[in-house]
Amino acid sequence: MLREKIRAETVTAMKAKDKERTAALRLIGAKIKDRDIELRTSDTKPEDDDLVTDVLLKMAKQRRESIEMYEDGGRQELADKEKSELAVIEEFLPRQMSEDETRAAIAAIKAELGAEGMKDMGRVMGELKARHGATLDMSKASGLVKEALS
Repeated sequence: MLREKIRAETVTAMKAKDKERTAALRLIGAKIKDRDIELRTSDTKPEDDDLVTDVLLKMAKQRRESIEMYEDGGRQELADKEKSELAVIEEFLPRQMSEDETRAAIAAIKAELGAEGMKDMGRVMGELKARHGATLDMSKASGLVKEALS
């Protein structure tokens, strides 16, 4: 399971005295623990790997946004720190779909649902997330779905 793999990698990084990697892995562990605490009162709990993947996807998105802001603001040292954290986070994420694969998936779902125009965007996005949520950047997919439906 993903959670155990992250714990094992944290121990390995600590033994190797790799401070940056250890800090990034501990940050991942903390975010996962935060999500566990959030879900204690929830009636439905997602599968463990789905929960961890969701946390990792959100962390990766935050890092990408931060990198862009730091580079725009001329703070390269902070952008580099975020890039190193992003590299560690991406190690545990499933391979992301390419733009061509995403377009093909959108076309298949569009045909399957009989989606015609923008009024069907919610249905297409919902189905896309259900099938490919962990392997897809939904913000990029949103633009591609708009393009396909217009």
